[in-house]
Amino acid sequence: TDEMNARYKNPDGDVRGLWKSGDVLVKSFSQSGVFPIINPNTQEEFYPPKGSCYRFSEDSAKRYLKENRFYFGKDGKGGPQLKRFLSEVQEGIVTKTIWLRTEVGDNQDAKKEVKVFNDDSIFSTPKPERLIRRILELSTKPDDLILDSFLGSGTTAAVAHKMGRKWIGIELGEHAKTHCYPRLKQVVDGEQGGISKAVNWQGGGGFKFYTLAPSLLNQDQYGNWIISKEYNPQMLAAAMAKQEGFRYQPHQHIYWKQGQSAEQDFIFTTTQFLTVESLDRIHNEMQTGETLLICCKAFQQDCKNKFPEITIKKIPQMLYKRCEFGKDDYSLNIVNMPVKEASAEQP
Repeated sequence: TDEMNARYKNPDGDVRGLWKSGDVLVKSFSQSGVFPIINPNTQEEFYPPKGSCYRFSEDSAKRYLKENRFYFGKDGKGGPQLKRFLSEVQEGIVTKTIWLRTEVGDNQDAKKEVKVFNDDSIFSTPKPERLIRRILELSTKPDDLILDSFLGSGTTAAVAHKMGRKWIGIELGEHAKTHCYPRLKQVVDGEQGGISKAVNWQGGGGFKFYTLAPSLLNQDQYGNWIISKEYNPQMLAAAMAKQEGFRYQPHQHIYWKQGQSAEQDFIFTTTQFLTVESLDRIHNEMQTGETLLICCKAFQQDCKNKFPEITIKKIPQMLYKRCEFGKDDYSLNIVNMPVKEASAEQP
């Protein structure tokens, strides 16, 4: 922190820059740490006090003397102090377990930061930007990807953006629109609140704001899963292409080529009843080597397995185990990710 850096001085004009003195003694006694350090200015020998010892070996002490890492006071006649240079600890120190408000801010600081972009509705539990900065400094580096799946007022995304990290934020509450969006827009424009001055933030970059589509399947009054009425044919076709690993890209002239996963693999989604006649017409239009996946609500039994190049799946049955439907909140069934077993080492 700035407060920690301010403790470093350079009273003897050392070319290596700012430094602060470190303790030359250690609490745990070892006879190997008992030896004299000779002041090169006065030739006086300095032993550690009785019952204590130096924290380094005699060979290290000789090297420190040679490298001018000992400081012997303003007049050059004192005992040895070990220089610890700021340039050599720039990678950081082990963080303390208590983070004081003077270092990372508090809830009042955070509310002032939120008030800049939303004066009407102050978020109830915002986090100060300095706190998030501390966390990201300890756990990430520039260009890392930061995920905050409960974005709240957008603090994590704002700080990550200013610190040169990539980020993804997820928020199902209305403050995604009332807080996150306006805040991040101001960040891109170069707002100077929070940590902006500390990291020399001048604005730049950008972000994409997506809204979740409605649930593809909903239960009717009898508990049966049906395709949501909010989905028009184009939305349904795009959703099914996504579910099956196809790129939604409708052909300009061939209606059944709605999506493509490879050069000759296509998908067609329809809410119409699929008949043998319509299946025959599609098959007649297919080129040699092409395959087609048809997703439909119902089909004639004779359609199934009629052509080896055509696979037929029924909506919504094909979707039941893909994900959870009919929910618009965080009440999802979270399961552990599968872990790939380590393969036996090859001889």
